[in-house]
Amino acid sequence: MTTYRPKSDFLGVMIERGYLADCTDLQALDEALIEGPVTAYIGYDATAASLHVGHLLNIMMLRWFQKTGNRPITLMGGGTTKVGDPSFRSEERPLLDDAAIQRNIDGMGQVFARYLDYGPEGARMLNNAEWLDGLNYLEFLRDIGRHFSVNRMLSFESVKSRLDREQSLSFLEFNYMILQAYDFLELYRRYDCRLQMGGSDQWGNIVNGIDLTRRVLDREIWGLTSPLLATSDGRKMGKSAGGAVWLNGAMLSPYEFWQFWRNTTDADVGRFLKLYTELPVAECERLGALGGSEINAAKVRLANEVTALLHGPDAAASAEATAREVFEQGGAGGDLEVVTLPAAVLAEGVSVQQMLVQAGLVGSGKEAKRLIAEGGLRLDNAAVSDPQAMVTAATVGDGIKVSIGKKKHRMLRPA
Repeated sequence: MTTYRPKSDFLGVMIERGYLADCTDLQALDEALIEGPVTAYIGYDATAASLHVGHLLNIMMLRWFQKTGNRPITLMGGGTTKVGDPSFRSEERPLLDDAAIQRNIDGMGQVFARYLDYGPEGARMLNNAEWLDGLNYLEFLRDIGRHFSVNRMLSFESVKSRLDREQSLSFLEFNYMILQAYDFLELYRRYDCRLQMGGSDQWGNIVNGIDLTRRVLDREIWGLTSPLLATSDGRKMGKSAGGAVWLNGAMLSPYEFWQFWRNTTDADVGRFLKLYTELPVAECERLGALGGSEINAAKVRLANEVTALLHGPDAAASAEATAREVFEQGGAGGDLEVVTLPAAVLAEGVSVQQMLVQAGLVGSGKEAKRLIAEGGLRLDNAAVSDPQAMVTAATVGDGIKVSIGKKKHRMLRPA
């Protein structure tokens, strides 16, 4: 926890709400923010069709950066995605073609539009393929590569940890940190971008960009990192039992997104309210300090606030109503994720065990059998004890609620 007392609104928010892990020069950045608007960027490689909850903390940082009068840049890695960031990975990322990269950028852009204003004087969305795709290799080695020490690059923890485990690091991946450093240099040249932000695992890459800009242009720019979050019970933020918590509604329904936040552990409520909502800090702390059954109301508030920012207030209200109907009143709820089985399968009839597998609700028949034996399956709130009980078209009708455990509920319908 820093003892520095900032004068700028942005750094005040970063410190008070818990976003700040480290900064290359807090005082110099603070003074620049006071003098006038500063431009900052965070880079996002296009490795998936959606961002996930693990990205949300840094998206909120960009949002606060804009709300405090500055200009954010979301830099899409159309160029660097072709290389792949090796930071703290055990193996090389799969390489994507240009069409796949562009599809992913389009999907990610839908999320950013919910949090940032991209008006004429607002945020910018850029693509580093603009300057990376046309690089002349020999000129780049001569003009940029000469500023990098291989000895120093090998000392960075993201690389060192990979080599210490005797896991292969390709020359392609090794070039990633040079390209990211070059991004910062180019953004300074083109847009007077003087700040790069990112997770603390990006510290080495950020410092490389600062050092390169100083060597090439003799200019001082800054880096600021956020902590890599884990939940209070040690899980990586953004992961759930069902996999990544995606931010695109087409990949994860607003109701499932809402449920993720509603299931926050008690100890994380206050911290997550500060990081992922815009509620006043005092209110976040009050809600986080509630005990007993009252903390559940704070979790609902957290889920509503975060879901409203991403999917809109109507989606948040609908998700809350569905959850209340499902959990408190035993109903089906209108927002439950729908799974289907072919009408022909239901016409012939299928065992409950196979129904769970074919609808994608469990990974195997063995898992389904164990779930049923442990009393974890209900159909329209009625417990199921026989894995060979038949499910037919008459059983399902227009739709039947399938409950797996206390928290996973789906609507099964004929396809």
